[in-house]
Amino acid sequence: MTFTVPLPIAFVMASFEPGGTERQMTELIRRLDRSRWTVHVATFRRVGSWFGRVAEAAASVAEFPVTSFKSPDTAKHLWDFSRWCRDNHIAIVHTAELYSNIFGLPGAALANVPVRVGNRREINPDKSIGQIAMQRAAYSCAHKVVANSRAAAMRLVEEKVPQRKIAVVPNGLDFSRFQRRRPRTPLRTIVTVANLRAEKGHDVLIDAAADVLRQVPDARFECVGAGPERDRLIAYAQERGVAHAITFVGHCEDVAAKLADGDIFVLPSRSEAFPNAVLEAMGAGLPVIASAVGGIVELIDSGRTGLLVPAGDAPALADHIVHLISNPELAFGLGEAARAEAIARYSFDRMVSAFENLYLTELTRRGVLDANEPQLAAS
Repeated sequence: MTFTVPLPIAFVMASFEPGGTERQMTELIRRLDRSRWTVHVATFRRVGSWFGRVAEAAASVAEFPVTSFKSPDTAKHLWDFSRWCRDNHIAIVHTAELYSNIFGLPGAALANVPVRVGNRREINPDKSIGQIAMQRAAYSCAHKVVANSRAAAMRLVEEKVPQRKIAVVPNGLDFSRFQRRRPRTPLRTIVTVANLRAEKGHDVLIDAAADVLRQVPDARFECVGAGPERDRLIAYAQERGVAHAITFVGHCEDVAAKLADGDIFVLPSRSEAFPNAVLEAMGAGLPVIASAVGGIVELIDSGRTGLLVPAGDAPALADHIVHLISNPELAFGLGEAARAEAIARYSFDRMVSAFENLYLTELTRRGVLDANEPQLAAS
């Protein structure tokens, strides 16, 4: 098959609802160099809050309405997707997450797409053995599987994905959305941004809040995010006697504004690959207190760009919150260092450049491109 510049690349996304993976893939789609790439998108459903942003950046959007991998219709959708790849002369297929990995990578292999790239942006705390096994089988159809942290890459190794297939490209952030923070006192508003799921540790924050409020009665906590644990967490806050001090904000499109109103950011997760919420808090110049798990330890240098605590340790979390409330200069210094670190290492420009270089390297390795083609030279 002969390919001409710009090269056709297809992204497979199962969802366009707000989430960390969806934001990263949406920005990648929107920011790729159009002199190099013609972007196509395949999806299970053409719906979701961010669908419009993706659609306006794509040359085409195709729907393959998979509702269950147990359905006999899935085989037809897989065949249709494979034919769509051939009809559009797709040079690269890049899948977004578990479900699109399971569907898109085998479909791209069936179409003999020259370069097939899977994603790994989580450590799978909530995935079944069957889901993990299906994804592992799909990875066998990929030339590269891109993790967003070393922690996620190590989980791929544990799942027997060959090292040669694994690449690491950290998440990016648009720092223009976050203004430099100015010192202010008193520090009273503690913010967390996370889906309300068990692995995010909101129950630990509620326990910590009880300790904090005994020492700082006017402290306030804001939990930004929606999810299945909302009712249980509200009930637990009432049980612990801290409901008056905790606001469950729900989903928020303007996270930057919520962070700008906060004084301290916390993320007491039990499991994380590479949390966008911590990266956004760093971009906002907030002092961060987070669990020492997964990719968080790659983001936060404890004592310099934030503070780390053992996962599930509510007393330690409370002690660190009170310590920062009592030491606003330390809190401001941690936030300043975090913002500088984030800007230096985690811009969207760096993320997009890393993906483009990966694509070009794989295309050249497979003989699709001439390594000396100036228009496609890796940056």
